[in-house]
Amino acid sequence: MDKQNKKELAAAYKERKITGGVYAIVNEETGKMLLQSSYDLQGSKNRFSFSRQTGSCVNLKLRDDWKKYGINAFHFEILEELTKKETQTQAEFEMDLDTLYELWTEKLAEKELY
Repeated sequence: MDKQNKKELAAAYKERKITGGVYAIVNEETGKMLLQSSYDLQGSKNRFSFSRQTGSCVNLKLRDDWKKYGINAFHFEILEELTKKETQTQAEFEMDLDTLYELWTEKLAEKELY
């Protein structure tokens, strides 16, 4: 790979839209949810998919049910997405995600969470 190509790839990476948000890993057998937030939703979804492919548990809070019900009992569900604004710092974006997470925690207060 030549230097120009590396520069173009680096520039494209820096200019990409960053999409974070709140997601849940849902146990379809019990209805329990693991509520999470991430500044990289696609990365979180990829980790979950990899976890299913390898049979490894994606989060220690799920471990017992992961073994009991199996990997097919779980699915990844995006609850709300948030795109980082060009004018936002990473810290501001993460604060917005924390607020969004708190709102979803309140919204799902009646649900059984891990």
